[in-house]
Amino acid sequence: MATDYDAPRKTDDDTESIQALQERVPDKLSGVVDVDDADNPGFELAGQDLSDLDLDVVVLPAQEDEFTCVSCFLVKHQSQFDHQTDLGPICAECAA
Repeated sequence: MATDYDAPRKTDDDTESIQALQERVPDKLSGVVDVDDADNPGFELAGQDLSDLDLDVVVLPAQEDEFTCVSCFLVKHQSQFDHQTDLGPICAECAA
């Protein structure tokens, strides 16, 4: 006998109301905030406490002998230059 797997199936569980489901499975996670941010993982450095250090970073603009590749958006030395496009310079790594 052929079975139509695309046909909707009705069972007794489908008629159960949302209130009955909520009573059966208590909401244990309501009000819980996930403090672990997966996009910004933290790194622990062998028990060293670096929380009191201020890290200062000096950002220099591109120098006369440097260019910014329009493909990888990295600042490269002029020796890494491969060719010029309508959008801008391309480095040797991106041109390969």
